[in-house]
Amino acid sequence: MPIPLYKKPFSLKNIFNGQDIDKQDVGASISQYIELIIFTRYGEHRFKPDFGCEIWDLDFELIISESMWEEKLRQSLLRSITQYEQRIYDVHIDVHIKEVNKFYPLRNVSEIKKKVEIVISGKMQQTGENYVFTTSLFLSPLSA
Repeated sequence: MPIPLYKKPFSLKNIFNGQDIDKQDVGASISQYIELIIFTRYGEHRFKPDFGCEIWDLDFELIISESMWEEKLRQSLLRSITQYEQRIYDVHIDVHIKEVNKFYPLRNVSEIKKKVEIVISGKMQQTGENYVFTTSLFLSPLSA
């Protein structure tokens, strides 16, 4: 019998009403775990100090070379994903920084911010199907 993959955040209301917790498919579960890797700083997990990614250390670093910064982050993610997310294989990661004009209508202010786009692709161990995960984050300070 396969182990159920529970959807986060957990709905305690369901439990108190005697219902089961919502479940999800393996692709969604992998995506949640990759998000956890991206949003965890090295050393934050007490029992696995190398769990996470380097984006938290790179966020306030002065970006002299965008290509070097992208490669550092790509290597960091590749190490963590191949070590801790073993439900996918043949992992390829693309990281790109671009500048975007962000407009705040309430303040009537426009800012140019750096945005990192991350695309992770691979194949799922269980089925051999293609897997793709995409996210983007604004840098300095880091935000989703």
